[in-house]
Order: sequence, then C-alpha cells, then structure tokens
Amino acid sequence: MWSDTLLIVFISICTAFLGEGLTWLIVYRTEKYQKLKGEVEKQSKKLEKRKETHGDAAIGKHKKKIERDEEKLKNNNRDLSLVKMKSMFATGFAFTALLSMFNSIFDGRIVARLPFVPISWIQGLSHRNLHGDDFTECSFIFLYILCTMSIRQNIQKLLGFAPSRAANKQAGGLFGPNPGQFK
Repeated sequence: MWSDTLLIVFISICTAFLGEGLTWLIVYRTEKYQKLKGEVEKQSKKLEKRKETHGDAAIGKHKKKIERDEEKLKNNNRDLSLVKMKSMFATGFAFTALLSMFNSIFDGRIVARLPFVPISWIQGLSHRNLHGDDFTECSFIFLYILCTMSIRQNIQKLLGFAPSRAANKQAGGLFGPNPGQFK
C-alpha cells in the first residue's frame, strides 16, 4: 500500500510538471502572454497605488480614474484568461488520457487509508471501485486529485508561473470580491 501511495504522489508530481511544461510551450513563452502579463502587473500596481493614495473615499475625477483603471485591469485579466484557454484544453486532454490509463492500472486497489471517514457526497470518489464498506480505504482517483491539487500550485510558484500577489489581490478570483464590488 505504501509503495502505491508513493507512486501516486510521484505520478502527481510528474503530471504537474508535464502540465506546466505544456502550458509553457503553448502559452507562457508567447509574446502576447508576456505583454498581457506585464500589463496586468503594471495596472495592478498602478491601481493599488491610486487606491492607497486616495482611499475608498475618492470623489469626483479620482473615483472615475480608479473605476477606469479597474475596468482596464478587468479587460486585461479577461484577455489573459483567453490566452491561457488553449493551454487548458491541451492539458485537460492529456490529463484525461493519463488519468484513464492510471485508473485502469490501479482499479480496485486500496492505495491509502484515510484517518477519517469522508463526508457522504465524497465517499463515492474516495471509495471508487473498491470492494467492502470500510470508507477509510482510499482509491487511486481520490488520492491523485488531492495530490495534484496541492502539488500543482506549488510547482507553479516554484517555476515562477503563478500570478503575482498584486494581480491576484486586484483580480478577486473565484472566492474573493471583484474590484469595486462593495462601493
């Protein structure tokens, strides 16, 4: 069981590097991406500086400038996401092929034992294709997804492909507020 667990962690690391390599090949090295990334960085810093200078109580022309800068940043982030889209499709296709291959190799094998019983709506994934009713037993797919989610972010930071903190702060994101949302 330990050898399977370590093998899955290794597979996760390798696929994360493969995914980032594909992304670098298709997106990160292109001139368009570099230009957009520079614009987002510049716009984020400019907006952050302007907000610090004038604060949330900005009135009149300062408020208009801040809103204009937020709109430019939003458009640049959208364009950056569109540039990354083709890489997402290529990476998704490669990962789907690899996932189905590894899933068939580890089918029905217990690869780890969880220290907890997962909540009911996750049990189908964590106990996928395993026999028995011991829901602390973990299948390949669950461990692979957990490893990939945690490892890929760190590899992006390690390779310098993760967005800067300033850009993330201004962009909001899935769980954060959009710029200017609470005005």
